[in-house]
Amino acid sequence: GLRPVNLFDTELAARLLGWPKVGLSTLVERIAGVRLLKEHSAADWSTRPLPADWLVYASLDVELLVQLRDHLAAELTSNGKDEWARQEFAHLVATAGQPRKQSAEPWRRTSGLSQVKTQQGLALVRELWTAREDLARRLDKAPSKLLIDKAISELAAGSSWGRHDLRAIDGFKRRNARRFEANWLDAIERARALPKSQWPNRRPPLEGPPNWRNWERNHPEAHARLLPAREAINSLAASLDVPPENLLTPDYWRNLCWQPPAELTEDAVDEALAAQGARPWQCELTAAPLTEALRSAG
Repeated sequence: GLRPVNLFDTELAARLLGWPKVGLSTLVERIAGVRLLKEHSAADWSTRPLPADWLVYASLDVELLVQLRDHLAAELTSNGKDEWARQEFAHLVATAGQPRKQSAEPWRRTSGLSQVKTQQGLALVRELWTAREDLARRLDKAPSKLLIDKAISELAAGSSWGRHDLRAIDGFKRRNARRFEANWLDAIERARALPKSQWPNRRPPLEGPPNWRNWERNHPEAHARLLPAREAINSLAASLDVPPENLLTPDYWRNLCWQPPAELTEDAVDEALAAQGARPWQCELTAAPLTEALRSAG
């Protein structure tokens, strides 16, 4: 239930400055000349109690943050980007307590899913993913600490799913995965028992505009708008020395290409961007070039 009153995001600040590497250890080394050790970065931080050397590691990780913040704040001001950062940080604070939008079928984000070629295999992925999520929530563990995605996809891509097949996969041989083998076997049985009518479709349900990569073939008019809009964003981002995705969230301008305002004016584009969540500084910089780009597509 903790909510920040204000914050300074060092990674985002470095992105707005156009710095190529924005990780904490890189920034600390660049600004303070101190190299942070990362020996516990992959540790299971849900462990309780936290070992003493982990606590020291975590303390050292934040020891130089104020110095880092001050340096980045000065750089933002000297580059005329301090107002951009202020709005970005305020947006992070305002949305800190909001749950992320959930996909209708979040299990489809399982790594390696492209290996699974059958609908029944997809049903197995869904059952194993759900079993892992339920177990992780109950144990307050990261799901990947119980069973890695690759193991789920590898098993579902196979032609048989018996205990022997499960135990032949490296991901299921890990200590936590072995500990909960009964849970995985139960999930396998549930997948096997499902009638064909309850198997997932091979393609995920459409959420919002179709994938922009398919527009050229299936939606040529939208694709015709996409090309100049992308060029406008990339060109503006390069001139401002800021990554295109930080200048404007790609989905925002792609949605405009898919369904532009009925009246293609700068004010209408500005309003459409703001309605999606674009900050004022982003609208101010991108509305005009996007309007021109969309008009050029006819």
